[in-house]
Amino acid sequence: MGKIWVVFKREYLERVRSKWFLVATLLGPVFFGLIIVLPIVLTARTRTSTRLSDVIIIDATGTDLGDRVAKSLTQLAPTGPAPRVHHVSADRIPAEEDSATRAVIQHEAIGYMVLDAQTTGGKEMKYAGRNATALLDVEMIQRTVRQSLLNQRLEREGIDPNRVSMLTAARLEAKTEKITDRGKEGAGGLTSFFFGYGIAIVLYMMIAIYGQSIMRGVLEEKTTRVAEVVVSSVKPDTLLAGKIVGSGMVAVTQVLMWLAMLFLLYLARGPIFATFGIPMANALKIPSLSPMVGVALLFFFVFGFILYAALFCAVGSMVSNQEDVQQAVMPVMLLLVSSIIFMQPILLAPASTLAKTMSWIPFSAPLIMPLRMALIAIPWYEIVGSLLSVVVGCLVSIWVSARIYRVGLLMYGKRPSMRELGRWIRMA
Repeated sequence: MGKIWVVFKREYLERVRSKWFLVATLLGPVFFGLIIVLPIVLTARTRTSTRLSDVIIIDATGTDLGDRVAKSLTQLAPTGPAPRVHHVSADRIPAEEDSATRAVIQHEAIGYMVLDAQTTGGKEMKYAGRNATALLDVEMIQRTVRQSLLNQRLEREGIDPNRVSMLTAARLEAKTEKITDRGKEGAGGLTSFFFGYGIAIVLYMMIAIYGQSIMRGVLEEKTTRVAEVVVSSVKPDTLLAGKIVGSGMVAVTQVLMWLAMLFLLYLARGPIFATFGIPMANALKIPSLSPMVGVALLFFFVFGFILYAALFCAVGSMVSNQEDVQQAVMPVMLLLVSSIIFMQPILLAPASTLAKTMSWIPFSAPLIMPLRMALIAIPWYEIVGSLLSVVVGCLVSIWVSARIYRVGLLMYGKRPSMRELGRWIRMA
């Protein structure tokens, strides 16, 4: 135990005293604050294109629907060119589309839409243009056509046009409030969304950064032959444990310092949001977390870090140069990155089957379960089961990595194959 403490102390103090640790600790809260605040600011200021009205409307409905759509688009983008409406028969649509396509190619319009019998039947409308991949523009065009079609139908039923506009112009904003087992919480869905996203990103970055830092440290000791001197007085398992615990405590120290600094920024969120023109009422509010959830988040981070740190140590001991380490670490990074790939669908549906499945896989649970816990109320037995799967995965990772580490630390030459790695594990 005394030798583990010596290795731990060296790893911890060496990393904490470095200037990069101080720089990252001071700038980290600013970076994560931008990650949380900037998307909200950009979302609040995002607008449709000023050229939204610069379109060609091919109207084959035999009604005035194209003129209605053109009028609405002009109101949405008053500074843009007026829409051009072409009233045609259904058999002229292909020729009109070819002509409109050439106009878009020659920058005479930003796009064109086709309104036909499918549109008046409430089924579909066609839009093609340079902004066809701009989701906000397409959504606004779709909404405009839908609203114009609704107004047309109501007027046909004999309702006064002015009354139609008054009745259909209502706009509502959804004010969300989260309910847990303890009752209502002040934080709404959007706040919980960004809070969960921030937690997952922080956990990912800490595991990736410090895990690879351990790997590079092991590789450096191996290439400089320092490891040969160290293992003469310290067992490889003791050295491995000291490195993981030491680097893990550095990560925990930095996270705690970040949380303290982020809390100070949170207290000053009013002036910060006012600078960007966001009312204080819409400013972020930290969702309340129960003590059990807070402890579970800490355990997920600790065991998840140990799981990946052991794998990174094994990779560092397997290779003898920087070129090989980039290839050898790829499988470990793929395990970690796969969790980030599935973040978006899980953020949108945290109670889905995909989210529950990813919460039970040891390699993804350290990121996915904390993400879900920040978004929705998770039953305690799911949290415990997910945590147990991470613990089991952690033990297996340590068992395999320790055997690779014992042999690989003193092995030099080419990177071992999978068969050789299996022999190392059996030999150890």
